[in-house]
Amino acid sequence: MRGFRDRDFIQTREGLFFCVVGPLHPPKRVISYIKYVPSESGVWGSGEKKFSRILQKYTIANLLETFNYLERNYPHYLFHSPVDNITLTAVPHRSIKEHFKPEQKLAQLRQASQLDSLQEKLVRFTRFLEKISGGVSEEHFGVTGSLLLDIHQPTFSDLDIIVYGVKDSWALHKALTENRGSELHMKRLEGEALEDWCIKKAEQYPLTAKEALNLYERKWNLGFFENRWVSIHPVKLENEVTEEYGEKTYHPCGQVTIRAVVSNNTDSLFLPAVYHVEDVKFLDGAQSVNVTEIVSYEGLYDSLAENGEIIQAKGKLERVTEKGTRREHYRVLVGSPEGKGKEYVKLVD
Repeated sequence: MRGFRDRDFIQTREGLFFCVVGPLHPPKRVISYIKYVPSESGVWGSGEKKFSRILQKYTIANLLETFNYLERNYPHYLFHSPVDNITLTAVPHRSIKEHFKPEQKLAQLRQASQLDSLQEKLVRFTRFLEKISGGVSEEHFGVTGSLLLDIHQPTFSDLDIIVYGVKDSWALHKALTENRGSELHMKRLEGEALEDWCIKKAEQYPLTAKEALNLYERKWNLGFFENRWVSIHPVKLENEVTEEYGEKTYHPCGQVTIRAVVSNNTDSLFLPAVYHVEDVKFLDGAQSVNVTEIVSYEGLYDSLAENGEIIQAKGKLERVTEKGTRREHYRVLVGSPEGKGKEYVKLVD
């Protein structure tokens, strides 16, 4: 069945738009973050249906501000997860007015007889991605963000694209990486624009401008198409998700900094980005626990490292317990509310 996938959107009965996070959700709730709220002065939408963007930046600091907004106005959307042992935002099924699916919206736009300039650009871009990928079918693409919700503005809204499936996501990653620098229709940041991007990331995250540059050099899914900013987001299909919500529980064990060798980066394209690691060294005190993975909910740190490369991560150490067998291992989670925006993943030269 088509469930709630990462980067779907849902609208609540109050008119709030939430973006779905990841593939695992509690019974009768959908883990998601609030992004757009009804507002007479909003610049998204038109007429009587205008919206403001409450999540201005994809940072932990801004996310925590949305928690405060919900606590004041809509506390029923805050949920303490006994599985993750944190409070997060999760919309009850009974509060959902509409579920927006990226692949369905793109299919509708491809069949439409009249499109605005941004919708036309979207169709051209996804057809370009189909062509360059050499085999990803049109059914495995979708559109998210304001275009999905029909509240976009053709003059300034971005193109936020979904590619579905592990195999097709890696195929598109390979195609865009290998053709970098050729005369493609997707252009990358360079010169002063790239320098500004790096400076901005260094202001928002615990990174230097040089470290931000190292990150962008690994980014295959950010750039420009016909002078419009585009982002591409891989999402797993239901039959590729091997874990169920509640199958594992996560117990916080404090903040740590580690270095490790990446042993498997297959899931590093997705949200959360997962790096399976080995040869782990703790940089802030002796530890005797078995850390097997670094997991990031900060999208900035996806697609960062190849197998065999060394990465450094600061994040929340969690003890992971499997429900059936009671077996345990540890992971380092990057992007936790407790980290307050000070957590990171970096490549080590």
